Amino acid sequence: MRSFLSRLAVCSWSLQPQSPAQLIERLDSVGLQAVQLDLDPFREQPAVWGEAEAVFGRAGIQVVSGMFRTVGEDYTSPETIRVTGGFVPDATWEENWRNLQITVRTAQRFGLKLVTTHAGFLPHDPQDPAFAKLVERVRKVARLLAAAGMTLGFETGQESGPALNSFLEHLGEPNVAVNFDPANMILYENGDPIPALRLVGPWVRGCHLKDAVATKVPGTWGQEVAVGTGQVDWPAFFRTLHEVGFAGHLCFEHESGDRRVEVIRAGRRFVEKLLGA
Repeated sequence: MRSFLSRLAVCSWSLQPQSPAQLIERLDSVGLQAVQLDLDPFREQPAVWGEAEAVFGRAGIQVVSGMFRTVGEDYTSPETIRVTGGFVPDATWEENWRNLQITVRTAQRFGLKLVTTHAGFLPHDPQDPAFAKLVERVRKVARLLAAAGMTLGFETGQESGPALNSFLEHLGEPNVAVNFDPANMILYENGDPIPALRLVGPWVRGCHLKDAVATKVPGTWGQEVAVGTGQVDWPAFFRTLHEVGFAGHLCFEHESGDRRVEVIRAGRRFVEKLLGA
C-alpha cells in the first residue's frame, strides 16, 4: 500500500484559490504538487485562468483529473441538495448541458482522462420514471466525454453502495466510473463506507480523502474533520482499496472552515505515517 503515497493529490476547490498562482502557493503549503482541478473557473473566469496550463507547467504541477459542478446546487441541507443537485432537476438540465460543452474542451486542454461530478440523487427503483430520465441524461454526458477520450466519475455519498452499483449496471456505459468519497457516505447517512467500497470497487477510478463525523440530528449535516480524526476506518479503507486493485489518485478534499491548508496538511501527514509504517 506504500505505492499510494506516490498518488496523493489535493482538490483545488478545497484550497479556494483566486488564481493559478495562488493555487500553486497553497499546494506548496500543503506539501503536494498533484491536483484534481476544478474546471468551472475556466468557464466562469477565462481571463484569470486562461494561462493556467503554462503556469502549472513552469511550477511542475501535475493535474491528475478534473471536476465540475452543476447549476443551482444548494448544500444548505441534505434535502436541499436532493432537490437541486446534479442532472436531476429539469429546470437546470439544459444549462448544465451547454456548460458541459465548454467543460469538456477545458479538460481536453489538460489531457485529462477522468472528470468527476455529483450526478444527483439516483432513483433506486428502475420502474420509477425518474430513473429512466436520469439514465438518459447521464448516458448523454458519458458519451460526450467518451468522444473526447474521458471517463465520467460519479462521486459517492448521495446513495448507498447497492443503489449506486445497481444504477451503474443498468446504465451500462463503459466510460462511467466511481470517484469514491468515504466521508460522504457518513455525511449523507448512507452506511459504512468500507462495505460500499468493497461492493463498487471494480468501478472506482478516483478517490477523495476526506473524514467526517455523522450528525446526531437527522436531516442535518454531520461535520467534516481532518483525515484521521473522524469516523472513517482508514486502515480498513486503504486495505480495501488495495484489495480491489485501485490504481488512481487519492485527492484530499476539505470543504468547511477557514483553516483548510492546515487541515489538509495534517491529513497528509496522517496518511503518510499510516501508509509509511
